[in-house]
Parts: sequence; C-alpha cells; structure tokens
Amino acid sequence: MDNRLFRDAMGKFATGITVVTTEYKGEIYGMTVNAFMSISLDPKLIAISIDEKATMYEKLQDTKNFGLSILSDKQKELSMIFARQKETDSEINYTFQDGKPVLKNSLATLSCTVKETTKAGDHLIFIAEVSDVELNSGQPIVYFGGEYQEINKKLD
Repeated sequence: MDNRLFRDAMGKFATGITVVTTEYKGEIYGMTVNAFMSISLDPKLIAISIDEKATMYEKLQDTKNFGLSILSDKQKELSMIFARQKETDSEINYTFQDGKPVLKNSLATLSCTVKETTKAGDHLIFIAEVSDVELNSGQPIVYFGGEYQEINKKLD
C-alpha cells in the first residue's frame, strides 16, 4: 500500500486539534498535534505522538514537560501557525499553568510531565501525567479529510 492511501484512510478519522508547548532554554516552542489521547484516569495520563523530524521531538525529550491546549473554533489561525502553514503576524498569548506554557482562551489546557516514552516507527509516543487542567466554554475545531471543520451544533 502506498503512503498517500494510508494517509487518506487516516484522514477519515476526525480529530480535535491541540497545540503542545514547552519552554526550552528560555524560549517557548510549540507545534500543532492531532495525535493526542486520554490514557488513564488514575493516574491521570495522556499520550501524544511526535514525528522524529519535528523540532519538538528532542525538545520534549530534554524538558520532560509540556502544556497542551485543546483549540476552539476561534483558534484555527493558531493551529495553522503552529503547523507552519501560516506566518504569525501578531504576538501569541501564552499563560503559564503549573509552570508550563499554554495558549490563552483554549477550550481546555493541561499541564503535563512526561513519565515514559515509546518509540513507534518514525514517531515517539510521550506518555505524560496531567498535574493541572483548566476549562473554558466554546466550540471545538476538528480536522477531517485534510481540512479544518467546525461543529455547527451547540454543545454548551
């Protein structure tokens, strides 16, 4: 099977959009990640998967912590900036939550500490414990079929 067919098949699974951020040597770095999932309630664990070619790959291994922001439908531009699909034309608004940078006005933000990593093909899966969560109201933005989508039904 060719890579395009596999990617197209994976694009049939609608995902939420998150941005993973970390502070590394005094600067904040981030990337858009849709390979995110909840793992456990006790302890509170989540997982993200990062491509070995991504600049965050080594930074997360060094810092062993990150913030995760679940984006709202009003944050499409931020998703594109952190996915390197668009240049930023204004300052990005971060806040610190339990010492980890997160994006302001996200649907939810999580403060995470890496507990273990697992190599999986050309990715590294980071399993992290969540130490703090903040919630906001709003609608999610999702990714399906290689495009951003909005949910038109009121969820609040």
